[in-house]
Amino acid sequence: MLDLLVDRFGPRVRPVQLTGDEAADRAAMSAAAEGPIDMVLDLLPPAAPSSVARAAAMTVREYGRVVLMGGVGMLGGADLALPYPWIMRNSVTLRGQWMYPRSANVGMIRLIASGALDLGLERVRTFGLDAVNEAVTYAAMHSGPFDRTVLTPPAG
Repeated sequence: MLDLLVDRFGPRVRPVQLTGDEAADRAAMSAAAEGPIDMVLDLLPPAAPSSVARAAAMTVREYGRVVLMGGVGMLGGADLALPYPWIMRNSVTLRGQWMYPRSANVGMIRLIASGALDLGLERVRTFGLDAVNEAVTYAAMHSGPFDRTVLTPPAG
């Protein structure tokens, strides 16, 4: 799965295989970055252990940012315990954001327009609303990364 991201986004993506050992994972993330980490964006699912989010968060540099948008702990798992003194000493900005603000749409369009986010590799199949059952069947059979099934309203 991670190799697909590297193929898609190139050398800016540096996958790290997690071991479950928080210290080892944090060291591997820092080594993969080959320099200071400015920001961590957590998009982990609810089933992910909080230790993974913590390991990533603890890699940011002084004045770094940690943005939590995933679902860690939503299924009743352990809370994300970040050390207060570390946050204060390093002036780390911590932000929780469920989904994204309206302004994110403009930012996403700018990324696409600048060429920083290439959507050319997306596989999109479009269906009219009258073919919703066919669309659902297609989506179930094509649920891989970068596969998109789109329903469109009738013209007019």
